[in-house]
Parts: sequence; structure tokens; C-alpha cells
Amino acid sequence: MTRPGLLIIFCVLGLVLSLILTAWILPGDMELQVTLVKEKKPVLVLPLKPGERFTIHYYHSVENAPIWEEHSMDKEGRIYIEEERYEKFGAGMGKMPGIGRMVKEGIYEVIKDMHMPVGDFILRVGSPGVDHTIIWRNRRFNLSDTIAHKAVKFSGKPRSMLYQIWRSVRASDQKKNP
Repeated sequence: MTRPGLLIIFCVLGLVLSLILTAWILPGDMELQVTLVKEKKPVLVLPLKPGERFTIHYYHSVENAPIWEEHSMDKEGRIYIEEERYEKFGAGMGKMPGIGRMVKEGIYEVIKDMHMPVGDFILRVGSPGVDHTIIWRNRRFNLSDTIAHKAVKFSGKPRSMLYQIWRSVRASDQKKNP
């Protein structure tokens, strides 16, 4: 092979390597990880953009009334509770002094504008009927149907641009070849 041919190959390889390294270093989006506490095994990993919300919906164990807790994550992976919505006041429910504002929306009491940091947190998943369900981008993941009575940890993790690209390619391959 001639020297100009080798030079072109080395330039192309250098460019490809540079692009891969750049994608590895550049930050991508965040991801919400829901992990079994004892087994340290992820049961759900959801990509989130900073400020994007996800909801935990369930039925109060005493009142059997529906509750929605909206959460968000910032660009460092810190989780915040943004809003709580419930039908009726029950044990452990109600406004916290200095956090958010209480409004009535139809039959629901809503605490809006909370933006209270909760950080990583652990949830003990209730029985079917309690239906601890994560709602994200109009999709529902009912944890009570699959891991009732297990403790799960909610945490935010940053993803590199390379990891984000790799996960999207992998997800599209899985859709093509189920």
C-alpha cells in the first residue's frame, strides 16, 4: 500500500477514535434507575431529560384512595417531588408548612410547586391492589404486579453521550428482532 493510502486510513481511524472518545466524555441525558435493594438488580431504567417528570401512582393502604406523586430529576441526578394529588386526606397525607401551595382541582386536593429535594429514596412496593405504578411518557410500569413487598431504590444517574447512543441503537435492534 502506498504512503498516501496509509495516511488516509490513519486519518479516518483517528477521526473515528476521536468521535468515540468525544461521545464518551460528553454528557448525555440522565436515567432513573429503580433497583431492588437486597439484590442490587435494576428492575427499571428510564432515560430522563433534566426537569422531565415521572409519576408514582398508587392506592393509599388505609383509605384505598388514589394518589399521584410527580417527581423530576435535575441534570446532576437529584430527584425532587414536584406535586402530590389525592382524592381525600389520609394518614401521611397533607401539606407540609412552607412546601408548595394547596389547590383544589375537581375532587382532588393538589399540592403544587413543591420542588422539594428527596434525593435517592427507597420504596417498599405494595401488594397488587396498592398498585405502585410508575408513569413515564404515557407508559405504565406496575411494580406491584411483579415485585410486591420488595424494597426498591429510586436513583438518578448521568449517562455519557456514547452510552445514550449505544442504548438507543440496542433498543431499536430489539424492536426489529424481538
